[in-house]
Amino acid sequence: MHIGLQIPSFKYPGGTAAIRSKLKEIVTTAEASGFYSLWVMDHFYQIKGMFGEAYTDPMMEAYTTLGYIAALTEKPYLGVLITGVIYRHPSVLLKMVNTLDILAGGRTYLGIGAAWYEDEAKGYGIPYPSTSERFEQLEENIQLAKALWASDETSYAGKHFSAPAITNNPRPLSNPHPRLMIGGIGPNKTLRMVAQYGDACNIGDWVGRENMQKAIDTLKQHCETLGRDYNTIEKTSLCTVHLSGDDTVANIINQIKELSTMGFTHAIFNMPDVYKITPLEIFAKEIIPAVADL
Repeated sequence: MHIGLQIPSFKYPGGTAAIRSKLKEIVTTAEASGFYSLWVMDHFYQIKGMFGEAYTDPMMEAYTTLGYIAALTEKPYLGVLITGVIYRHPSVLLKMVNTLDILAGGRTYLGIGAAWYEDEAKGYGIPYPSTSERFEQLEENIQLAKALWASDETSYAGKHFSAPAITNNPRPLSNPHPRLMIGGIGPNKTLRMVAQYGDACNIGDWVGRENMQKAIDTLKQHCETLGRDYNTIEKTSLCTVHLSGDDTVANIINQIKELSTMGFTHAIFNMPDVYKITPLEIFAKEIIPAVADL
């Protein structure tokens, strides 16, 4: 089982001036601790209620932040969990992902989804179309990415986006391309797209274990229908654990074992107190080695 770390909060002791140094400490410790991947959210507002925070609490732009993390690390895979399709033009997004992959030495995911934070979009003046249109945009983003990564130059014309002559220069270093992760559990659209296009899916534990299992089973059914090898898709989860709160090493290990039994291969965690660094050290000594062979 691979273990990943998502960093969703930048509300650290010391305020804004402390973000740079604290983030450096978090990611370099996480790398030394054996974390397989590092992630940030794609938000401009903080999520209301995230670790008790307000929407006005500090939030950093995702791809700029990952560029900084890429320079500080050498081993962990990097990604945005999950890029919202409404925030960037698809051609520009792909240039950003390719650039990140090159600067990270070929260890990048393109995590992408249909976006959901309507208040954030409206607050920033970003168009927020209907659910059906956002999913159409998601599929067009994915189709453009696959077409571009397959060649040095391509053209694309969809219902919502077009790119008459988009170039792939310089090409990303990941072979054959950055891993395409699609986030969400929608049974008819999202999981079908994972089966059709994706290298990985991401399913959050806030939907409950039963619905996580249903999503995995539905993905398997889509793979059978489309003739896709289910085992070629990386199944990732996102959970929150709090080692300074109610969680213990034992119950976190049990959670990971349960996820493995369900079919997940890569467990990503949020930690409300990650800035204290101790939780990372506990993962390094007691959790990551214990689940490495799952």
